Amino acid sequence: MLEKTYDAKAVEPKIAKIWEEADAFRAGAGAEEGAEAFTIVIPPPNVTGSLHMGHALNNTLQDILVRFERMRGKNVLWQPGMDHAGIATQMVVERRLMEKQIHRRDLTREEFIEKVWEWKAESGGAIFNQLKRLGASADWSRERFTMDEGLSEAVLEVFVTLYKEGLIYKDKRLVNWDPKLLTAISDLEVEQHEVNGNLWHFRYPIEGEAFDPENPKTFITVATTRPETMLGDTAVAVHPDDERFTDLVGRNVVLPIVGRKIPIVADEYSDPEKGSGAVKITPAHDFNDFEVGKRHKLPAINILTVEAAIKLKDNEDFLAGLDVTPERQAVWDELDGLDRFAARKKIVELMEAGGFLEKVEPHRHTVPHGDRGGVPIEPFLTDQWYVNAAVLAKPAIASVREGRTNFVPKNWEKTYFDWMENIQPWCISRQLWWGHQIPAWYGPDGHVFVEKTEEEALAAAVEYYLALEGPWKAWVEDKLENFQPGEILTRDEDVLDTWFSSALWPFSTLGWPDQTPELKTYYQTDVLVTGFDIIFFWVARMMMMGLHFMDEEPFHTVYVHALVRDKNGQKMSKSKGNVIDPLDLIDEYGADALRFTLTVMAAQGRDVKLDPARIAGYRNFGTKLWNATRFAEMNEVARDDAFWLNDAKLPVNRWILTELTRAARAVTEGITSYRFNEAAGAAYRFVWNLFCDWYLELLKPVFMGSDEAAKAESRACVAFVLDEIYKLLHPMMPFMTEELWAQTAGEGKERSSLLCHAAWPSPDFEDQEAAADVNWLVDLVSGIRSVRSEMNVPPAAIAPLMVIGANTLTQERLERHAQAIKRLARVGDIALADAPPKGSAQIVLNEATVSLPLGSLIDLQAEAARLQKELAKVTEEIARLHKKLSNEKFVANAPEEVVEAEREKLAEYREAQEKLSVALTRVRDAG
Repeated sequence: MLEKTYDAKAVEPKIAKIWEEADAFRAGAGAEEGAEAFTIVIPPPNVTGSLHMGHALNNTLQDILVRFERMRGKNVLWQPGMDHAGIATQMVVERRLMEKQIHRRDLTREEFIEKVWEWKAESGGAIFNQLKRLGASADWSRERFTMDEGLSEAVLEVFVTLYKEGLIYKDKRLVNWDPKLLTAISDLEVEQHEVNGNLWHFRYPIEGEAFDPENPKTFITVATTRPETMLGDTAVAVHPDDERFTDLVGRNVVLPIVGRKIPIVADEYSDPEKGSGAVKITPAHDFNDFEVGKRHKLPAINILTVEAAIKLKDNEDFLAGLDVTPERQAVWDELDGLDRFAARKKIVELMEAGGFLEKVEPHRHTVPHGDRGGVPIEPFLTDQWYVNAAVLAKPAIASVREGRTNFVPKNWEKTYFDWMENIQPWCISRQLWWGHQIPAWYGPDGHVFVEKTEEEALAAAVEYYLALEGPWKAWVEDKLENFQPGEILTRDEDVLDTWFSSALWPFSTLGWPDQTPELKTYYQTDVLVTGFDIIFFWVARMMMMGLHFMDEEPFHTVYVHALVRDKNGQKMSKSKGNVIDPLDLIDEYGADALRFTLTVMAAQGRDVKLDPARIAGYRNFGTKLWNATRFAEMNEVARDDAFWLNDAKLPVNRWILTELTRAARAVTEGITSYRFNEAAGAAYRFVWNLFCDWYLELLKPVFMGSDEAAKAESRACVAFVLDEIYKLLHPMMPFMTEELWAQTAGEGKERSSLLCHAAWPSPDFEDQEAAADVNWLVDLVSGIRSVRSEMNVPPAAIAPLMVIGANTLTQERLERHAQAIKRLARVGDIALADAPPKGSAQIVLNEATVSLPLGSLIDLQAEAARLQKELAKVTEEIARLHKKLSNEKFVANAPEEVVEAEREKLAEYREAQEKLSVALTRVRDAG
């Protein structure tokens, strides 16, 4: 006998252990030989990560798909793994070392990397155990890590191949530079912070004019939020159609403090409507300015160190062509070495002292910050490695355009195309120690050799230098006589962007570049489940790499799920204090309740607003199923292997089997179309409403009666339907259903398989007549209950039931179901009538009007007054909210989540208004 209550804390670890001991989730488990493959690769969480609500949603949806397809008999692989997370991991380990007063630079590179591996072995990957608590049914025996030997081999193969194809190259370009972490970072690792700052307006003297701060003809005014970068200005830009500057285009200005003559150029980047219409151009310290610089062949002068301090001494680019007077040198010496923000203050003082500061305006603007370092990043001109993404993007664009890979929801394709069709070179080098070190070696003349190993690079270098006549040939020959490693070649110290190895994930995890059986079986993978925020950074790059190296898209479908927000629709953040820990929810409500809640709320294109109260509600759904199973046990329900659907004779059993078929189809269609909320909703309605509330209730007289044949049939039917319910709910609620499956095997019996390997329901039973008959009864009783509730009829009160205009079929149903109607709807005598009696509420059901005389049971006048008062309140609220939402300023300026919350309130009040209006009409009609 089942325990009285379901204890998730006790059951979930037990079930997890059963799955683990049975190796239930290994690739192909439960499938017959030759079965169709179904593959999902997990978006690899960072090795430093812990489970958050985004992970919980993402992995719940993946798990639904893999459990569903496993039960459909497919050869399923859900490939788990972790990303080495270069910057994040290096920061964790550096912090640990600093606690012991050890700086990374106190160690050799090899010693530091050893410390990282020690940390990974000790505490990295805690998220996998957390995913197991969620119920993730991945093949944990195949766990991969982007720094594993096999995946590292794939990275080398790809880098070397792309380099030799001319698709990887080294270039001096602007990058996002984190001056705290001392590395280039990706756009994904940049956060825009709104700050209160200033807009400084500077006067730049026009060459050949005697500078006079009072005479605008002697200078041109530019505005900047970053005065410190003016030391690297190489032009001033004005719009070609701006008549104010027509005569100045082609002339020079003299850069204050520096003395460099820089041209005034015409470029559409300058906006005549903003500021003075003229903008300073600093190609080495601004991404837009860099593009202007390329168009006008301007020099790019980097005036910052990697720590974002001013660098003027020994800065050849800065000093080139300058007239170094003692006065200027003294100012430069004062600025050299200053932190960027100290230099900003000093430069403003110098500009003001020289008459070059026109005005200062308060200015709120966005400043890019590194998400890990937490400090403003610098656009920084430096040598980095790049991938020619524009070439790789073309086949990936065509794949989506031609429908070989589809986005769900489809609107995300526009986001994909917008980025891919305007793609920039991909900076793949990072100035870190943790990661895949770039396989590039430099000769003494700077010539680069890219090979998979140092031995191969050395062989290539020797061949290259020996082919040169002259000193280099002799130099190499001399070195080879007494060869010492590292004397001829020096390896590039940089590592690859984490996204580079992640881009290979769908095939590197299957053993590529070796042609393994797994690669042949499981590539192409099927669906990628991911968040919208990494469409550019991961999805697009997997598409590019998969097509280039496998000649096939890495997946045929990309399902993009929405954000999980708090119950008010606000994005979760530590600063707001509204972060919800999924592990806390699992502790309180159980994994199944959390999973089902996320699933039922996962509507395409809509963010999930997670309220713990909803999880408590769906825990009650699990309790309902548990109690239904206990009720079945108490009525001696037991599996009967001889029972077949067509054996059912009772209309109520034939009805539930018909509804089961319909529910199974709806759940299947919901999952296969990635409408997870519809799948969960169909399962919920069938289990709670039809099975528990109606079917078991309708069977009570059968179980209490004396017809043994009817009892036997009903017991077998209940057992069959329960089994199918466990299967339908298993992908969404795996722990409880697996437990119920085991517990209901029958006394002294065992199931032939775990539920996770049981066949997915595919009932094909339709009895339209029985379904219509019982659904008529359900609709009638539901309508009567609704009226009683709306009109505040006391629960114990019994009213007669009058039916007007009933045809022959309805009359026959009334007679056959009379006892059930009386018991379930709490009505007395049922009679046919020509007209509804006075003081009655009416319900239209098909051709008939059902009348419920209530005059003697309630005070119709008082009830009408109560409903009128409620209706007035609701109508007033609707008017208030409508006025608020009609205010364009409110809609434009209020936070998005606040506006959405008000719209939801309006919808709720309108729904309440409709219900109250119906109830009031019924009361008035009855009066």
